[in-house]
Amino acid sequence: MTVDNSAEVRQQRVREFMQMLPLTIELAGLPLCEAGRMFTQDQLDLRGTHIRNAYKLARQIVKDVSEG
Repeated sequence: MTVDNSAEVRQQRVREFMQMLPLTIELAGLPLCEAGRMFTQDQLDLRGTHIRNAYKLARQIVKDVSEG
């Protein structure tokens, strides 16, 4: 795989992620941060894990729907 192909694959994965981001966020079901407060590092890590798992589920849902 050449460098161009690798960059193209990465761009395609980013586009796929961005297209599925609304579904992913809904599946993750994370609450919004209160106004004027910040999340702690542990909270950010946990939210990232939830989003990562929700993205995997979103990809599976899209695959299942597309297969009929």
